[in-house]
Amino acid sequence: MSTLEQFRATFGEESGYLDWGRVGPLSRTVVAEAQGMTDLLAKGRFGSLAVFDEQEPRMHDAVSALIGMPADQVVTQPNTSMGLMHAMFGLTGDVLLSAGEFPSLPIAAVRASEALQVVRPVWLNTDHGRVTAGAVREQLTDSIVAVAVTLVDSRTGYVTDLDGIRQVIGDRLLIVDAIQGFGVVDAPYTAADVVVSGGQKWCRAGWGTGFMAMSERAIDRLTPVVSGYTGTADPNVWDDVEPPVAGAAAYRVTNPDRIAQTRFAAALEEIHAVGVDVIQAAVAENVERVIDLADEFAIPVVSSRDERERSGLVVLEPPAEQLTLLTASLFNHGVTATNRLGTVRLSVHAELSDDTLGMLQGAFTSYGTAAIY
Repeated sequence: MSTLEQFRATFGEESGYLDWGRVGPLSRTVVAEAQGMTDLLAKGRFGSLAVFDEQEPRMHDAVSALIGMPADQVVTQPNTSMGLMHAMFGLTGDVLLSAGEFPSLPIAAVRASEALQVVRPVWLNTDHGRVTAGAVREQLTDSIVAVAVTLVDSRTGYVTDLDGIRQVIGDRLLIVDAIQGFGVVDAPYTAADVVVSGGQKWCRAGWGTGFMAMSERAIDRLTPVVSGYTGTADPNVWDDVEPPVAGAAAYRVTNPDRIAQTRFAAALEEIHAVGVDVIQAAVAENVERVIDLADEFAIPVVSSRDERERSGLVVLEPPAEQLTLLTASLFNHGVTATNRLGTVRLSVHAELSDDTLGMLQGAFTSYGTAAIY
C-alpha cells in the first residue's frame, strides 16, 4: 500500500460528504490518539500528566515541518480567528486587505482599529474578487505597514499568489489566513510573516486546534497586546507582573488544550508523511472528476479551472431561480455541501469514493430533469 493509499484509508466519513471547506470529519488516526489521551486524563494515573506537556512541542514541530518556519516561532492558538486578532491588535499603521475576505480577517482589523486606534484597515480594490499581486501593487502607499490575505478565497476557491505579493510589498508584513488551504495546498509559507490556521477543516483535526507562526520581522514589529501569564518568561512568578517574553510565545494567554494539540499534531504528522504536494495532486484529480460531472449536466462552474489558481473548492452557480432546486436535489441524495450567497460550494479532498460520486451524479440527474420541466 502506498503512502497516499494509507492516507486515504484514514478517511472514515459517510458517503456523500463534500463539505471539507466547512469542517472536516476527523481522521481515524486523530480519533484514536484523542481517545487514548482522553482515557489517560480520565484515569489521572500517577506520573501520567507529563505526556500532556509533551504535546505542545510535538504540535509545534509538526507545524514547522509543514510550513518551513522554526518551531520556536510557532504558538498554539485555539482557532484561526484568535490568531488573526493577535496579529491585527499588534499592528501600528495601515493594513491593506480586501473587505471581501472571509469575515474573520476584516472583522479582526476593524475591531483592532476601533479599540486601539493605532491600526487602520485600507480596503483593497480586488481583481473581480481576487487578491492579486497587481492589485496590491497599485494600491500600496507609504503608510501601509502590512498586507493581509487569505491563502484560499472561501467563496471562489482562488489560491492567492503569496510569492507574487511578497515581491511587490517589500519588507512590509504579510499576514496570511491559511485555513481554507492548509494541509492540501502546497504554499510558500516562508514568504509570509504571520501564518495563522486552524485544523478543523482540511487537516481533519477537529475544533479547538490552531496556530500562529511568526517571522523574526513580525516578532520585532508586532506588539503582544493580549498576553497572559503563560506568555511570560516565568509563569510561576507571583506578587509581580512580568512583561511578555520575547518571541512568539508572548502570544500565549493560558495553558492550551493538550488533547486538541494531540489531535492537531497527529493530523499534521499524517499529512507530512504523505506530503502536501502529493495530497494536492490527489485533490486536483478529484476536483477534475467533480467539474467533469458538473459540465455533463451543464451546471455553471464559477471557480477557477486553472490548476495553478484553484484549491479543493468547486463552486457552482446555477440560475438564481434554480438554486433551491439544486440545493434540494443534493439534500435529497444525501450530499453534504455549502449553500452560500447564491452558489453551491462542493469541497473535495484527496479521498473521493465512487459512492460519493454516484450520489452527486444522482443529485445532478434529478436537478437536470426537474430543471427541464
